[in-house]
Amino acid sequence: MDSSEPNRRDFLYLATGAFGAVGVAAVAWPFIDQMNPDAAALALATTEVNVSSMSPGQSITVSWRGKPVFVRYRTEEEVNAAKETPLSDLKDPVARNENLQGDAPATDENRGAPDKEAWLIMVGICTHLGCVPIGEAGSFNGWFCPCHGSVYDTAGRIRSGPAPTNLPIPTYQFTADTVIRIG
Repeated sequence: MDSSEPNRRDFLYLATGAFGAVGVAAVAWPFIDQMNPDAAALALATTEVNVSSMSPGQSITVSWRGKPVFVRYRTEEEVNAAKETPLSDLKDPVARNENLQGDAPATDENRGAPDKEAWLIMVGICTHLGCVPIGEAGSFNGWFCPCHGSVYDTAGRIRSGPAPTNLPIPTYQFTADTVIRIG
């Protein structure tokens, strides 16, 4: 009798091993699956904004991950004012744009949307103590935080007041000409 031929005992070993593996997987799956983010968290991970009805000079505020996000369609004058500001006049010279490298300078090009410089998307929370700034206010006609007097320019860069950094720009992209996906 050749011992290399599978016999009934070999079949029972394989069948028992297969059932054991399926059983371990069935018991382990709920523990592994509970580590995935739940549907509510995934739903808040991104938000899409249709900006087709906006005209230059308008702003809207949308909610993303429980935070206000300012979407500003800047006028040509606002873009020019932001471009003409030398970096040496800025309190925070870093762009704070999650779409760029961390040390990118705070030029208007690094703050606005790529190839759509009139669009500015940023988290609307003052970097001092977390108040929500008011738009089209302050001495630079950008944003003004009424809590402690921080003033941001038309590119959301801190110009005066106690806020230490520019308003942060979240990850976003234009998925169409008039649709922005934030997050």
